[in-house]
Amino acid sequence: MSSTKSDLESPAAPAFDARELLASLPNRPGVYRMLNAAGETLYVGKARDLRKRVSSYFQKTGHAPRTEAMVAHVARVETTVTRSEGEALLLENNLIKAHQPRYNVVFRDDKSYPYVCLTGETFPQLRFHRGKLEKPHRYFGPFPSAGAVRDGMAELQKIFQLRTCEPTVFANRSRPCMLYQIQRCSGPCVGLIDEAAYREDVQNATLFLQGKTSEVLAHLQRQMEEAAASLAFERAAKIRDKITRMQQLQSRQFVESATASDIDVVGVAAESGLTAVNLVMIRGGRHVGDRTFFPQHAESASTSEIVAAFLMQHYLELPAPPTIVALDAADSELLAEVLSTQSGRTVEIVTNPGGERRVWMTMAMQNAEFAIRQKVAQKATQDQRLAALQEALELAPSAQRIECFDVSHTMGEAAVASCVIFDRLAMQTSEYRRFNVKPPTGGDDYAAMHEALTRRVARIVAGEYPAPDLLVIDGGKGQVAVAAEVLTPRA
Repeated sequence: MSSTKSDLESPAAPAFDARELLASLPNRPGVYRMLNAAGETLYVGKARDLRKRVSSYFQKTGHAPRTEAMVAHVARVETTVTRSEGEALLLENNLIKAHQPRYNVVFRDDKSYPYVCLTGETFPQLRFHRGKLEKPHRYFGPFPSAGAVRDGMAELQKIFQLRTCEPTVFANRSRPCMLYQIQRCSGPCVGLIDEAAYREDVQNATLFLQGKTSEVLAHLQRQMEEAAASLAFERAAKIRDKITRMQQLQSRQFVESATASDIDVVGVAAESGLTAVNLVMIRGGRHVGDRTFFPQHAESASTSEIVAAFLMQHYLELPAPPTIVALDAADSELLAEVLSTQSGRTVEIVTNPGGERRVWMTMAMQNAEFAIRQKVAQKATQDQRLAALQEALELAPSAQRIECFDVSHTMGEAAVASCVIFDRLAMQTSEYRRFNVKPPTGGDDYAAMHEALTRRVARIVAGEYPAPDLLVIDGGKGQVAVAAEVLTPRA
């Protein structure tokens, strides 16, 4: 792989004399960090034998171009000895997450995964959850998207009628809410269902979320027959409706597995200079969706290195499912051992899948290929749009960073200015900013815009942010005049 732009523009560091370092390294497992003259981390790696692994960079020849470029910039190497190779693997990935080295394959995913949660209360609440998992609540997932969770919760409400209201609302109701009227809640807040019956609904919902649909249907069938035998026909009819809804849900299921288990399938594709990793998620035997990741610095990495990097970085803070299907994963046995230790249960990494799992893998690889084509097509479209904008506004061909400002307030109070940024042919969501502004008089948009732009320009002048090529102001001539005033140099 060719060197990055920064490599080509910056002068190479003085040749690093590794002899003294190599002589001091032990033949033990550990982690090494390669740094440049400025102290920036270039690469983080793990080793079964530190001396042999680090020596290979400085005593052997015939490295890949990217490795040669990295070694040319090494000014210092730091090492940490660990008790085992598994511990080295964990430390390596913690350091990669912390430093984002330019020569490591890095996966960035700012989105936390959503879960379905059943709280640990006497009458458990069904709710959407993101973030840390806490006891005594029960969590099901993770799911690839918020939409998948909300759809699932809606179905659970139709079938099992579990409450979704917050504890403060639940504790203070004197009559049932609208959800009870439309048969989406059984009304535990006002005693319309007893604790035992509600607990039974929670148990059935739990089995359903675990993929044990047949078990739930059999249980409901028995309940319906018992209710009918005891002449409780109204209760029998309600259970019959639950069975019907569950059967309808089963018939609409897009893909269903023959085994009611949790499996993640990792597929990789490389096209047009891009690499994509697609994660297909099966929960309770049902395909609940997928998510695609585009790693950085993966151009010259092998498929096995990319898969191994994904597995460790993705599951570093996320519970791994019992089974992960991933073709050609480097160090799969070591990875399985580390993930098992982290999860507190056995995690199996299947690298040669057959049967149904092979079908899942084919789907994941096709998803990855499709995601790359979409990204390439989107880039071409963005290129065309940016070129058209440059021509219409007579901007330089190099112009690409656009900052857009708007001001909003509530009845003249709580004014907030927002800044959204387009750069490098994409919306840079991580760079979006909000400004809590305090205009002299309520609802004064001009003053609010003046304050927000003044604060932003001050930070750009200080070098904290790059200057935009184009500034877009929402409003009219007045707002534009304010922007011109802020940007006009003062004597």
